[in-house]
Amino acid sequence: MNDYLASLTTEGINPNTSMIDECTTEEMLKLLNAEDAKVPIAVAAETPRIAQAVEALHKVLSSGGRMYYIGAGTSGRLGVLDASECPPTFGTEPSLVQGHIAGGDQALRTAVEGCEDDGEAGRNLIDSIGVTDKDAVVGISASGSAAFVIEGLKRAKELGAVSIGVVNNKGSRLEEACDICIAPVVGPEVIAGSTRLKAGTAQKLVLNMLTTCTMVKLGKTYNNLMVDLKASNKKLFDRSLRIIKTATGADEETAASYLKRSSMDCKLAIMMIKSGLNASEAKQVLAQTDGNLKEAIRVCTKVI
Repeated sequence: MNDYLASLTTEGINPNTSMIDECTTEEMLKLLNAEDAKVPIAVAAETPRIAQAVEALHKVLSSGGRMYYIGAGTSGRLGVLDASECPPTFGTEPSLVQGHIAGGDQALRTAVEGCEDDGEAGRNLIDSIGVTDKDAVVGISASGSAAFVIEGLKRAKELGAVSIGVVNNKGSRLEEACDICIAPVVGPEVIAGSTRLKAGTAQKLVLNMLTTCTMVKLGKTYNNLMVDLKASNKKLFDRSLRIIKTATGADEETAASYLKRSSMDCKLAIMMIKSGLNASEAKQVLAQTDGNLKEAIRVCTKVI
């Protein structure tokens, strides 16, 4: 196991930062920034695998399945973060995209050492959250050696779920447990082994792509506007008004009127303005198009 870990890119010593402890503050910052600039390039190289994952996730979610992130440490926290942002951004039910971290919620704030090595806990998690063959599980591990994630993915595959890995090394042990493996290799960290840095940044970019593109394909946006939101506070009310005005060309008074008539449902308000239908009728057409606003408008008006 030690030889395996020593061979990982994420465990390497970065020659570019070997004297960082003798640098000025500005020199240190430039070193970090130069290393961070490598991350988008590494992620771009994985676009074909990311696309495969998005297609798989879209198929799962559009067929009534769910999406689960599992990870440990930084990787687990990033999964929980991405999952928790889906309801406010895309109007999804909290159960649709879930994030789970080794060690439980306590590990979100405080490091719980040793949890990533507990493969049985990973398998038990998959059973306890009710993963089925309709679902997809995304396992995140910078090294690709976390037993919690590996065994969790293996159990998910046994149940027939789609298994996707996000890792920062090629040929890792995690890859063997995946149907699709996304592996942006960002090189040794500025501080050796501190994978909260470039590896974590790469993971965040990949997770952004997975959920954003999947939600767009599910019709959760209108052009590049996030229309599937409820105006539940002042900020979201103001944002909804701006979105409605942009999508329809309505003035602020009209936008506000329709937002209230739609029970603060931004998408429904746009549909009502664009189609001329009342709230009940607009809801019915949206239901017929599985919530795809552009398609619903096309059905009513024969224009995009």
